[in-house]
Amino acid sequence: MDYQYYHIAAANTYVVSTRDIGVLYSIVVNTTAAGSITISDDNGTIGILKASVVEGTYLYDVAYTGGLTVITAGASDITVCYS
Repeated sequence: MDYQYYHIAAANTYVVSTRDIGVLYSIVVNTTAAGSITISDDNGTIGILKASVVEGTYLYDVAYTGGLTVITAGASDITVCYS
């Protein structure tokens, strides 16, 4: 599978992918901040990482449809791995 990545380092809403269908492989939390991280697609919320989550790799390996969006409530430094 051909994975891509999207780096995020500020609090904002990010449209990571506009593909109709894809796979969210993982979220890598490089540096944590006091704000949650919400991952969603057109069907709703895929997952939420709580504020000040421990740094590390969080595997999802789930399909998304209608695009992939990440909302960071704090200035966490994260990398979204997807295809």
